[in-house]
Amino acid sequence: MTSVTTSTTFAGFSADASTFFEQLALHNERAWFQGHRERYEQTCREPMRQLIAALGGDPDKARITRINRDTRFSRDKAPYRTYIAGGVDGNYIHFSAAGLYVGTGFYMPEPKVLERFRDAIDDKTSGPRLQRIVASLREKGYEVETHERLKSAPRGYAADHPRIELLRMKDIFAGKTFEREPWLSTRRAVERVQKTIADVRPLRAWVRDHVDPRH
Repeated sequence: MTSVTTSTTFAGFSADASTFFEQLALHNERAWFQGHRERYEQTCREPMRQLIAALGGDPDKARITRINRDTRFSRDKAPYRTYIAGGVDGNYIHFSAAGLYVGTGFYMPEPKVLERFRDAIDDKTSGPRLQRIVASLREKGYEVETHERLKSAPRGYAADHPRIELLRMKDIFAGKTFEREPWLSTRRAVERVQKTIADVRPLRAWVRDHVDPRH
């Protein structure tokens, strides 16, 4: 897929980027997309690359989602994603018609990673530390969530464990969704993203130090 560079400096996601994903959701088919491929490159993919660069990342090495979906094992056969996402130093950035999400954490880990996560929650030092981080983020208005919760305590842990809420999580991530507002189409968007990354950094550090999802 070729890239059409419109600028060397991130200047936000234009209103047309949101409109593109709205329209793609209504016309999720190859013929429509092929007629709007250059528009996608200019208004969605290139700004994401520029944002990653503005945050100190390398857009050529960053994991930016492909527009094409892998539908082989999915009931949903729509060929294209209706969003674009990328990673920068353990942080996740997701842009769609709904707005811009910025956050950190880890998602749907392998069993051995989940075991390390629970061990760290159970630990008398790292566990309370995570509790304080989660409480602080929520006080600041950040969403701290998991993709799935157990209905009861995981095997081997007491139902009255002091950190049972965290133990029931199968992963953890924290962040914020910025809805479509005028500033999202300006360079001010970088400042908002940078502040979010700074605010969620304690969770990123905790995950890195105690869970290390990469291994």
